[in-house]
Amino acid sequence: MNLFNLSLQLNGFPLIKAQEVLSEIHELSESDYKGYLDSKKKDIVSYHLKHNSFYKTLCKQTHYTDWKKLPVMTKKDLQQPLKNRLSEGFTEKNVYINKTSGSSGDPFIFAKDKFCHALTWAEIQNRFNWYDINFNTSLQARFYGIPLDTKGHFKERFKDRLSKRYRFNIFDLSEQALESYLNIFKNKPFDYINGYTSSIVLFAKFLKAKSINLKALCPTLKCCVVTSEMLFPDDKTLLEHYFGIPVINEYGASELDLIAFQNPDSHWQVNSDTLLVEILDENDAALPYGEEGRIVITSLYNKAHPFIKYDIGDTGSLSEDSTLQTPVLKHLTGRTNDIAILPSGKKSPGLTFYYVTKAIIEDDGNVKEFVITQENKNRFKIDYVAQSEISEVKKQTIKTEIKRYLEDGLEIAFERHQALKRSKSGKLKQFKSLLTY
Repeated sequence: MNLFNLSLQLNGFPLIKAQEVLSEIHELSESDYKGYLDSKKKDIVSYHLKHNSFYKTLCKQTHYTDWKKLPVMTKKDLQQPLKNRLSEGFTEKNVYINKTSGSSGDPFIFAKDKFCHALTWAEIQNRFNWYDINFNTSLQARFYGIPLDTKGHFKERFKDRLSKRYRFNIFDLSEQALESYLNIFKNKPFDYINGYTSSIVLFAKFLKAKSINLKALCPTLKCCVVTSEMLFPDDKTLLEHYFGIPVINEYGASELDLIAFQNPDSHWQVNSDTLLVEILDENDAALPYGEEGRIVITSLYNKAHPFIKYDIGDTGSLSEDSTLQTPVLKHLTGRTNDIAILPSGKKSPGLTFYYVTKAIIEDDGNVKEFVITQENKNRFKIDYVAQSEISEVKKQTIKTEIKRYLEDGLEIAFERHQALKRSKSGKLKQFKSLLTY
């Protein structure tokens, strides 16, 4: 029984219509697609200029003229009551409402009209179908957080039942808990794994320590989809080796849609069906394929709430092999606010510290997880989980490499923990800065 699809339909989300529209988009030729995109850009802007007072105030135009002249929306623009941002004819009772995770530091409540939300699920289902995963019949091993309040907890558990999902508790990733996960994989015919990168990588390290291949324990497994956090190449290799299945990289945002999904040819294919993804420079000008800049996204179908040239807060680039109809994400570098400001005034992506340190700190399997925090311009702290203290020799090597890649004079502190504190959603942020700019 197609419980997942049926639940969407019964809640007023027209999934069947959305699937039909998506099929029509996929049938477009490359030349026809340009006309489709130009039309959808004009339609969504014109709609909000006519029906959305919030966007009219932000845009300060009366009608659509030039895409390049439209303002770039930021998360701070949206941090006001939702009722102020809804289009005419939409209320909090006839839209889909959710809240962003706040991983960027700027959480807000957002809305989608019901057709737009149905399109989101049609897009997600289409991409998972590339790997023979069906949300109505395929059993998911789910490594996500869960609300701890009674109402929220019950709601997520109910959704898990409808969606054929078994949820693992990622707030407890102790040795004992991971051992219990193994027994569950032995006894449940999971089709795929889906969840936060850091939690899944930690489980793979546990398997490595025990020389266990998960596919051998659970032969029904087809693939693993990681999301919400950076997937580093060596972690992907680790996962594929000890899971024994393909590892697929997903990039999405709850307020938008599925943004990019690794296709069977291993290309990180951008969703050009329901979104327009652009790479802009600091002056809001579009950058050519291959150049890195701010990721700015337009939701082409959301009439309830405008997301037009919306700066999601990430940086990255599109591949030189991209086309208008089939863009490919080349790099997802990180969040724009994850920047380290050094004493010299130099700015460096915070993940530079993580990359440099990761290559040294994890080579012997002692360290399971770590995060780096910039406490002030001179001081960086590395909090880590490990069986034993990092040796002084290794600490000195890390300091030497940071000096080589960044600059001299930085203070690096280390602190070992039994577990690292995750966000309320269960995510683990690899780098964060406590500086205010």
